[in-house]
Amino acid sequence: MRELIMAVIVIGVASVASGDPAWPSLDKVVGRPALAGTELLDAAGDLSIGMIEGVDRFLDLEIRKTMENPGRASRQELARMLGLGRDHNPEGNGFELAGHRWDPIGQGHNYEVRDVRWWSAGGIMAEGLLFEPKAGRPLVDVIALPDADQDPEELGAIEPFRKRHQTYPFAAEMARAGCRVLVPVLINRSEYQGMSMREWLHRVSWELGRTLAGYEVHKIMAAVDCFKGQRTGSAGESISGKVLVAGWGEGGRLALYATALDDRIDGALVSGYFGPRDRVWDEPADRTVFGLLRAHSDAAIADLIHPRALVIETGHFPRYGFRLDESGSPQRWRRAATKRGKPGKLLEHSDEAVDTEVNRMRQGAAAVFRVQRAGARASWMGLLEKTGVDLRGVDREEAELGWIANSPLRDSSEIGARQKRMVRSIRRSNQRALVDSEAEREVFFQGVKIGNVAEYTESISGLRDYFSKEVIGEFSSLQELGAPNARTRALEEGPKTISYEVMIDVRGEVKAYGILTLPKGMKQDGSERRPVVVCQHGLEGRPQSTTGEQDYHYYKAFATRLAERGFVTFAPQNLYLGWDLFRILQFKANAVGCTLFSIMVPQHRQITKWLSGLQFVDEKRIGFYGLSYGGKSAMRIPPLVNRYCLSICSADFNEWVWKNAATDQRSASYSYANKGEYEIFEFDLGGTFNYFEMAALICPRPFMVERGHFDGVAPDTTVAYEFAKVRALYASRLGLGDRTEIEWFVGPHTINGEKTYEFLHRHLDWPSTID
Repeated sequence: MRELIMAVIVIGVASVASGDPAWPSLDKVVGRPALAGTELLDAAGDLSIGMIEGVDRFLDLEIRKTMENPGRASRQELARMLGLGRDHNPEGNGFELAGHRWDPIGQGHNYEVRDVRWWSAGGIMAEGLLFEPKAGRPLVDVIALPDADQDPEELGAIEPFRKRHQTYPFAAEMARAGCRVLVPVLINRSEYQGMSMREWLHRVSWELGRTLAGYEVHKIMAAVDCFKGQRTGSAGESISGKVLVAGWGEGGRLALYATALDDRIDGALVSGYFGPRDRVWDEPADRTVFGLLRAHSDAAIADLIHPRALVIETGHFPRYGFRLDESGSPQRWRRAATKRGKPGKLLEHSDEAVDTEVNRMRQGAAAVFRVQRAGARASWMGLLEKTGVDLRGVDREEAELGWIANSPLRDSSEIGARQKRMVRSIRRSNQRALVDSEAEREVFFQGVKIGNVAEYTESISGLRDYFSKEVIGEFSSLQELGAPNARTRALEEGPKTISYEVMIDVRGEVKAYGILTLPKGMKQDGSERRPVVVCQHGLEGRPQSTTGEQDYHYYKAFATRLAERGFVTFAPQNLYLGWDLFRILQFKANAVGCTLFSIMVPQHRQITKWLSGLQFVDEKRIGFYGLSYGGKSAMRIPPLVNRYCLSICSADFNEWVWKNAATDQRSASYSYANKGEYEIFEFDLGGTFNYFEMAALICPRPFMVERGHFDGVAPDTTVAYEFAKVRALYASRLGLGDRTEIEWFVGPHTINGEKTYEFLHRHLDWPSTID
């Protein structure tokens, strides 16, 4: 940042000294006709924001259509979306004593409670409380799951929650009835790095093809392993030989997922969660599942449990929100927020909404209990009855738990230390997965042939298709483009250029907006055809950011400067404008297996289609040049837009998976894991496409990186590490060394406009001087 400020000061001093501004002198144009072959653009207001709001409406329509015509749910797909296929639980698992004591922490009327731990996938340690009968075999084994903001002690009415608990202490009550009950620790929602702890862990997991919910489901499945392995203490196997799961809030969500995925679980009680997910993007970030709404509504997931028992409890939901407005709804700021996390709120469904979702189940039925307080005795007794547990001799009325704690009494510091261990274990596992991800990508790309360019081009096509469908995501409605119906109006004029605002149709509510800048004196009758450079702005930028004084310190008016060199330029409005406005679009798109780029790719296909049809454009010479978020676009859009003949990534290229997933102290200043760009994470890039692999999708087309030494995007060494792979592919593998390069310049996060301009002149075949 200090270097960027110095660069701006230097620019300002130079401008004052010369008497002329560094940016082009542009005057507003009034009364000029529309560009030949187009209608006059008469729209008023903020066209950039209006375009983005149209995309919002498009997403609402797509989500509604998807939910009205869902696909068929499957365990395999649900497991994949949660990231369960990446790691496996250890064999020979069993509960071990945990904490600082070997004896029980206390005892109830006929049960005792111990601290235990066990191991789950990815080397992650799980901890919890195990309630065991003092004598005899248990009726049934139960995994009781609290909400994320409940400690296990609360479900057992144990210090420091002896007298205060949000729900009934159903773990202790089930133990009192003769069940063996395990209560795992979940990651809580305490604030960390300006977001919830759950979001912080979920961000990194997501980038690596995992989810926090997936990790916690793994812990539940590992606990089932422990129960089934009969390594559960002196009580031995339960009388019924069955395992049940019961949970509230986040625990209810995990109970639903785990029971659907693991048929060794004989039944579930889902409390304080079940209902329609038609506003899942309003929920906290860690509730995000890529593609959830395509086939896996709560009802569809419940169908995967059939014919096993399912009991749903409604009427009492946990309350939690992050970045809420005065009305209690998630904030929708259009400027920078003070917190870094995604605004979100747990949904509280009405009884009617729950009934509607239950009625959507295709198989079987769930028993629904309406309660004022979750974990009611009638609910869990109903689950035991539905699974055939023999309840003769069990007191059906509430009874005194008879809890006596052993010294020293449990306190909040001990509970806090345990929570930190759980966080640390997942964090370590993610960082191991980050290291391993490079090898995963090598395996993913091992089918690419590099004998010659033709062989390479053919063999890479399948991965490009995978990138489009599975990573970026595709809306079927945007795969066939409508007529552009271009509308234009003259905007600004300089000594060598004239520009036009342009609005074109893509499909329905999706439009594309931008600024077309033309060299003066260029023949527009088709007698000459010029190359085009699409000049892409960065985060919170606009097309106007690339043309003149606005944001000059970043963009150097490169859309105008290139037009002064004889290129036609087009500066599109991409979607990343309006802070929460566009970021929530990412979560809406994620709900149906898509991303922001699922819309921006078709927009650019339509833009390049329209440009190629202009009489003065050479359709085979259209290049892409983007800065910052525009550099992110340079890595993702040209691979999927065939009309782009080259791509330049400025002020963004680096080891992208590392930048999103690294949480070590050295990486903290660079990593998005702790930043405010809460939409930036893309599911499973770690196992598929880093920036080298994305560049490989651009190859054999020319590709260039523009890199300032003082750019805070990443250290030079990290940028060089990733680009070395690109250079090796082009030069040593395919003999195309003249088609790729990197420019290192002394400067900050900005367009430099030297070697990149030379690159454009060379590969777009346009002379570097104009008569």
